[in-house]
Amino acid sequence: MLKPQSNTILLLSGAAALVLLGAGALLCGDKLRSSPARVAVEQAALAEEAKTTEGFVALSDEQTQAAGIVVVGVAPGGGTEIRLAGRIEPMIDARAAVSAAVSGRVERVLVAPGQPVRAGQALAIMVSGEAASLRAEVDAAQAMAIAAEQAHQRDEDLADIRVVARREAEISHAQAVSAQAAARAARARAAAAGAPSASGHFNVSSPIAGVVTSVPTGPGSFLPQGAIVAEVTHPGRLELVFNAPPLLAAHVRAGSTVRVGGPAGEFDAVVTGVAAGADQESGATVIRARARDGALPAAGSAVTGTIVTGDQRAGLTVPSEAVQTVDGATVVFVRTDDGFRAAPVLVGRQAGGRTEILRGLKGSERIASANAFLLKAELAKGEAEHGH
Repeated sequence: MLKPQSNTILLLSGAAALVLLGAGALLCGDKLRSSPARVAVEQAALAEEAKTTEGFVALSDEQTQAAGIVVVGVAPGGGTEIRLAGRIEPMIDARAAVSAAVSGRVERVLVAPGQPVRAGQALAIMVSGEAASLRAEVDAAQAMAIAAEQAHQRDEDLADIRVVARREAEISHAQAVSAQAAARAARARAAAAGAPSASGHFNVSSPIAGVVTSVPTGPGSFLPQGAIVAEVTHPGRLELVFNAPPLLAAHVRAGSTVRVGGPAGEFDAVVTGVAAGADQESGATVIRARARDGALPAAGSAVTGTIVTGDQRAGLTVPSEAVQTVDGATVVFVRTDDGFRAAPVLVGRQAGGRTEILRGLKGSERIASANAFLLKAELAKGEAEHGH
């Protein structure tokens, strides 16, 4: 009868020992888990996992700049997209059709197409009987002015010694002033004609600096007054010219942005002027613009423009290149203190290289624009490593 009891005591003793051992192990385990080093490691792992789960890419300012990622603000937007056809043209003050001021014969042509010229440089030499007459009028008017001034001075001297009446001196003074005015007018007419010499030779000069684009005449040609001698264009002073529907004039103003597509790709331009009904044949509105970076394709190149009209204050827009797709969701990468966070957004229309954001942003965020796809690739890489 004692044997069963002994077995029971032994079993109880063994169970107690196991409980004590288990309690010790738990206490030991709690001590290990509560060590500062292990807590720090676990917290870092959890933080890294949370970042990966939230779509976070850690990137410093230096790394962002080195990767070529451009950070921009969110802009107000909305409106209607309108596409326009246009072309590259020289500015109004950057082209000159140089003509003959008076009729005459072309004696020499001094330039050729493609040749650069400076302002005031002679393009051709002409000879004209009309020009010779203008020079003769100058000489005669100047002689009359000198004679009238001498007569006035003589009458002043005689009036001082009471040989002639003071009235005579006053009349001669008026005649001298009139003669001087006539001489000035004659000189102005001659200057407008190219300041001809006494033989009737005069230069046809370029009023602007640029490049000669055409010379539709040659030596020996007789040109009537106003005939084109040469055309000069400044190659660096170009602008965009778009033909738009007449009603668009009421919705576009100077300072509006135009997204332009040309031979060298897409770029942004700023509207510099809107002329309603400027095209007399069609009544179309002419919109002029300049490139933001100042660079344009060659003159004569055809371009297309996209302009957004309507209420620009409604909604938000971001550059279209900022919008990325991650795991089937549309996101933009919002800049944080230590990296970029993928923020899900609901997008709307696209216009002028920008995408409308209907939901997901407040408008105060700074987001990755150019090269945002690099963040998408880095995020996918981090998720793949985390899966392994």
